[in-house]
Amino acid sequence: MERQQIPGVALAVVKHGKIVKAKGYGLANIEHSVSVIPETVFQSASVGKQFTAAGVLLLAEEGKLGLDDPISRYLTNAPPTWQGITVRHLLNHTSGIPEYNTQKEFNLRQDYSEEELLTLAEGLKLDFAPESDWNYNDTGYVLLGVIVHRVTGTFYGDFLQERIFKPLGMTSTRVINETNIILHRAAGYELIGGEVKNQAWLSPSLNTTAHGSLYFTVLDVARWDAALYTDNPLSARIREQMWTAAKFGNGATTSLKMGGGSYGCGWGLDTVAGHRVVQHGGSGQGFKTYIARFLDDGLTVILLCNLAQADHTALAHGVARRSLPALKGRSIVDPDPAFSAHVADVLRSAAAGSLKPEWFTDEARKEQVTAWNKDFSRRLKNTGSVVRLELLEVKVQDGVTRLIYRAKCERETLRLTMCLNAAREISALKLATE
Repeated sequence: MERQQIPGVALAVVKHGKIVKAKGYGLANIEHSVSVIPETVFQSASVGKQFTAAGVLLLAEEGKLGLDDPISRYLTNAPPTWQGITVRHLLNHTSGIPEYNTQKEFNLRQDYSEEELLTLAEGLKLDFAPESDWNYNDTGYVLLGVIVHRVTGTFYGDFLQERIFKPLGMTSTRVINETNIILHRAAGYELIGGEVKNQAWLSPSLNTTAHGSLYFTVLDVARWDAALYTDNPLSARIREQMWTAAKFGNGATTSLKMGGGSYGCGWGLDTVAGHRVVQHGGSGQGFKTYIARFLDDGLTVILLCNLAQADHTALAHGVARRSLPALKGRSIVDPDPAFSAHVADVLRSAAAGSLKPEWFTDEARKEQVTAWNKDFSRRLKNTGSVVRLELLEVKVQDGVTRLIYRAKCERETLRLTMCLNAAREISALKLATE
């Protein structure tokens, strides 16, 4: 937390549905010097998507909508390009509908009604034909909230309160509302020029959509985790659907965009050191959130932070490795020592802030390399030289190769994750404390 300048963190470690650790660290509000406690309320960001998905799957099980129904059945003014898009495509991000909130005409400071957001989405050109590719975005889940409203006649947040939050005793969980008095509400922060600042203001209406606009606590999310071991409120069939990988293109279930993992309905799917995990992160308005459920081990880590730049994935998985040492993994025989020598060169160049553009995919060159040079040089400044590089995992699937290394440096041990395309060009680099 000190290294990343994170003001506050709430953590829960849960085993087989029972909390074994729930604790707050740091400050929920810097200006008032209020400490984080387990009851501190954070914004959910995209961890909230799994609740929207659960609500849609409940309606499908009850026959009130069909996962393979065209969304035009519920969104009656849908453009012709949406005719092949189904409810399932929205759930697993294979619809081709682009991100609405990055469009030039979209204003984060403006209030939009549900109908206005729908109209905005309907005017967007598809990024790809439905089910031909995968691209994570918020638009699909905003539309799912509209569909829930039209099917039930109830705002999606009220529907989730009735069917999930109240029955499970999730008393702090609700749709975001800036005007209400919310006990133990955390403030969100972001780093600007190396200084912690209050989060930028966002139109209140945009904090009510179904893509991840909830308040909750680690205690409430732990109640949700416990319920996922039972058939109430979600049947075994619904849980299986949530955690079944989406197929797209020629039957692929992963891509460079997924970093070698897969996606179900509101959950990411992966393995860590051979252990199955279903997980999701969230990022927005000065908050970072994460839930990781290791299905075969009965371990769940819930992590809520109030800094936009926090590395929530590394923190959550770091806690998981300490809770379940088998997740640390063991070094394996290196099938390609020459490439691992290249990886060592990549690390040395990253430490010097001089990554070579030709090592990377076109997209990484355009969007990431400059930032990686800056971030890695700062991150590696005090670790010392790499003493030994150990290969922990090689995963090859659907044209994506994911490599995980343990980098033992002079003063710190790090974990490096790298994704490659079929031409062995780097599309992703991730560095975390071991």
